[in-house]
Amino acid sequence: MAIRFIKISVVYFVIGVLLGLYMSMAHDYALTGVHVHVNLLGWASFALAGFVYHLFPSTSSNMYAKLHFWSANIGLPLMMIALTVLILDGAEVATIFTAIGGVLVVFSVIMFAINVLINVRSAN
Repeated sequence: MAIRFIKISVVYFVIGVLLGLYMSMAHDYALTGVHVHVNLLGWASFALAGFVYHLFPSTSSNMYAKLHFWSANIGLPLMMIALTVLILDGAEVATIFTAIGGVLVVFSVIMFAINVLINVRSAN
């Protein structure tokens, strides 16, 4: 699970930086919220989760880790695509998909927290 999270975090990093570059070049910052969430959740949080899974192998091969990975990687793209549609097009139906994605992301964070609290132990 560690390697999966680290690799996908780099993909989100590239997406976030490219979006930031686009906004800067176009002088259009409407998608700032998308840019921030992709970088914070996709790049930073996924990379940190990957490091936790690497440093504490007992956290990486259980149901909590799998639920964390899949709900985060379904929820974040869904939330970001829907938020982009909502911002650029104003389509109110996108609000529902933004919320569904957001709930999946929150669920993934809760799964990660439970996993860490149950399985991370001191070496002493």
